[in-house]
Order: sequence, then C-alpha cells, then structure tokens
Amino acid sequence: MEPPVSFSFTDPKPDNDRAFSFTGPADVEEKLQTITDMAHEILRLVADVRSQIRS
Repeated sequence: MEPPVSFSFTDPKPDNDRAFSFTGPADVEEKLQTITDMAHEILRLVADVRSQIRS
C-alpha cells in the first residue's frame, strides 16, 4: 500500500479565497488533469487574442 500523498495549493494573495487541497494519488491525477485542461483553455484564448490582433 502506497503512503498517502498530500498537497495544498493556495493563492499567495491573502484577499483571494481560491485554494484547493487533496490527498491520495487519485486526487493528484484528477487535479493535474484539471490544471492541464485549464492550461489548454488559456492557450486557446491566447491564440484567439493573437488572431484578433492580427486582423
């Protein structure tokens, strides 16, 4: 049996309530997939803005 994995991510700005924490490999994989999806969306939006600027 693997030891539990524990992570906690919080925004360094104290006025921002966004934070999440999780434990266990399944939670890690789920959160990494969420971060990956968010990164892809950001890149898509950047590409949209670049194409609008070029137009």
